[in-house]
Amino acid sequence: MRILICDDDSLFSARLKQSITEYFQKHKLALPDICTYDNGEAVLSDSGDKDLVFLDVKMPGRSGIYVGNRLTEKNPDTIIFVVTSFAEYLDDAMRFHVFRYLNKPLDKTRLYRNLADALHEYAFRTSKLLVETKEETVTLSTADIISIETQNRTLTVHSTRGDYISVHPMQYWLDTLTQPCFFQCHRSYIINFMHVLQFNKDYIQLTDNQQAYLTRRKYTAFKKAYMLYLENTR
Repeated sequence: MRILICDDDSLFSARLKQSITEYFQKHKLALPDICTYDNGEAVLSDSGDKDLVFLDVKMPGRSGIYVGNRLTEKNPDTIIFVVTSFAEYLDDAMRFHVFRYLNKPLDKTRLYRNLADALHEYAFRTSKLLVETKEETVTLSTADIISIETQNRTLTVHSTRGDYISVHPMQYWLDTLTQPCFFQCHRSYIINFMHVLQFNKDYIQLTDNQQAYLTRRKYTAFKKAYMLYLENTR
């Protein structure tokens, strides 16, 4: 894992790096590679993985808001923390789906609680599963799955990498996709909240022009679960 810290206050960056290191040591986790930068251009020029990124908002040159938008354009799986004492930037930060918004000075208890959430999300986003078809077995990231659809005894796994006809039935996928981002919205569909664009009482519009039926009796439960998912990823 690589963690990037970007703040023009070198003392703050050093303290944050130390706090993160202490968290990993306390929980007996493998220490990540932690890099610190004092400007946004340096972060964008970094050629390595960017798993977790802590961004200050007001910096010389590119702002943290600009950097955050560029990072998520290149890799939507990057988990971004915005760390600042300027709360008025919250709305701008939320537009690129910032994972958490932390105020300065940092409260270590809150930092650790949110870091634990981020590591859980990281584990989910990097988890893999196998899709077995009659011709091949494909490895997909859990986050790649858009929806599962069964029609006329044919089960299709719709993903960001394409569609795959699974040899397994719907019950297999219900037992396999137990993460809170998955929801069976209809007897023929399981959807991934990560890919929901909009919905009404009949349909759910998903990324890649995918669509799923939503039964009216499940509408309230779907809406509640989706809102909870969004709240937990902010």
